[in-house]
Amino acid sequence: MKEFEGVFTEGTPKTPRVEFNHLKGELVLSGRSIPENAAKVYEPLLNWTNIYIKAPQKTTNLRLNLEYFNSASFVWITMIVKALSKMERKDAILYIHLYFDIEDYEDSITDQVRDLVSVLVDKIGDTRISIGIKTHGTDSEGKVVKESTILI
Repeated sequence: MKEFEGVFTEGTPKTPRVEFNHLKGELVLSGRSIPENAAKVYEPLLNWTNIYIKAPQKTTNLRLNLEYFNSASFVWITMIVKALSKMERKDAILYIHLYFDIEDYEDSITDQVRDLVSVLVDKIGDTRISIGIKTHGTDSEGKVVKESTILI
């Protein structure tokens, strides 16, 4: 049987950079996600996640640093979050990190996050673990200048 490994792929103008590191519990999607075939991009990540949740780290960070994603990508990301919410470790914690340009963060972060959290909670349903959402406002260089945490 092949040993479980992390996933790393470079992003393209239409697909996100992926860094899923099972040893650190860091799952990162960054860039843009507007693939023509979302299943081709996300199905392997969902399969990886379903293996990871059987022996996860105590703390898992799902970092969604996507400047733009389409509705098909959102469906797959929601499936990944739902899978992560079923981690088979009783003391597991999942943090979902959302990154926004600081100007967007200041103006409409509350409404955007409330809408996103509402959709995620509806899709996740019952969960076995603690989940927190961390929002990060970033400057033009991508440096975090403001953040907040919401616990679900």
